Amino acid sequence: MNTLATELNSQLEGTVALRLLSGLGKRLYFPKGIIAQSGEAKKFAHKANATIGMAYDGGRPLILSTIAEGMPTLSAVEAVTYAPTAGVETARQAWKDGMLKKNPSLEGSKISLPVVVPGLTAGISYIADLFLEEGNEILVSDPCWDNYGLIFADRRGATVTEIPFFASGPGLDLEGIKKAVQQQAKKGSLRIILNFPNNPSGYSPTKTEAEALINMIKEIAEAGTDVLVITDDAYFGLAYEPDIYPESLFARLATLHERVLAVKIDGPTKEDYVWGLRMGFVTFGSAGMNEGHYDALIKKLMGTIRSSVSCSNTPAQYLMLKTMNDSRSEEEKARFREILHKRYQLVKTLVHTHANHPVLQALPFNSGYFMSFRCKGVSPETLRQNLLKEHGIGTIALGNQYLRIAFSSVEAEHIPFAYETIFKVAEELGNR
Repeated sequence: MNTLATELNSQLEGTVALRLLSGLGKRLYFPKGIIAQSGEAKKFAHKANATIGMAYDGGRPLILSTIAEGMPTLSAVEAVTYAPTAGVETARQAWKDGMLKKNPSLEGSKISLPVVVPGLTAGISYIADLFLEEGNEILVSDPCWDNYGLIFADRRGATVTEIPFFASGPGLDLEGIKKAVQQQAKKGSLRIILNFPNNPSGYSPTKTEAEALINMIKEIAEAGTDVLVITDDAYFGLAYEPDIYPESLFARLATLHERVLAVKIDGPTKEDYVWGLRMGFVTFGSAGMNEGHYDALIKKLMGTIRSSVSCSNTPAQYLMLKTMNDSRSEEEKARFREILHKRYQLVKTLVHTHANHPVLQALPFNSGYFMSFRCKGVSPETLRQNLLKEHGIGTIALGNQYLRIAFSSVEAEHIPFAYETIFKVAEELGNR
């Protein structure tokens, strides 16, 4: 094992993070090579910095006219320079400040400075590198985003166990979730990812449900189990009902117990409607960790970034900073949220009028971009193919049970036609 990795492991001694690290996670380190030496040179090489593979003239990076004209609000530095491996410092701090504002429960909490990653998917994958390997098990919701299986099982060789999150009631099956969590805890550790608003169901916990989820994690930690809980907050903030828990669960989990390592994965791609910028953040929080521990863990995260993409997109980070500092942004985002809210209300009304449909049973939904149906007696793929090829309606079939509809991408005037067609075709197929 590299001596730098050994040093980082020593810094993490006694923490839940070290106990949960995968073999790869223990081997990872941030090399004192080109990137580290270049970072040092930025501070001290005042006469000539000959460390980084970039070209400058007159103190500015060389930039093609088409690039400069296409990004008129960005300087050459903002548009084409390499970003630090962990991200532009001002972008990291700005995101943390925003996180504290959106999650008041974090006030006074000792959490890490967020690390920039090239999209939330990459962030989840990097955390899997650090904490998952063959022989580990991770709990996910049923239904869940289909990429979890590819990341956790196919890439890392871990076992993915799906917990049915919804029974026949209006919300989460808390008893079923607690039973699954307790069973997993008996195996020595618990790794779980919580995705709210959930993709594909479009559900977020109520205030009561959130407290129950937090308490079940706390009870397991107090009983002596190490817990890794990842909050996949891709759609954070898109809540459409007043009883939804208003913060990320990370805000409470980050200081819950010294045996709990909470990892928040979020970013502007959905929150700020900038999907193609491919930019996310990874933040760590644990009651048993201090700044030195976070520094060591971040360096391991930087090791997996450095060994894959090297660094994240620079223009995306500066564009995000500009949107955060622009007085128009909050008003525009409020308007965008209202557009989605109106579409949600339309869908909610249509689903309610078909509550007793013989084929399609809507899963609880109250937030985000999506809602899903559980299909009874009809294959979701058969329904999807018919809707697409016979009626020109695109949906997503997930496994052998679920059909997901992204109402976020259907304009309001088309929603009634789309849903009435879905209900009609599903019933026709069920009667064959």
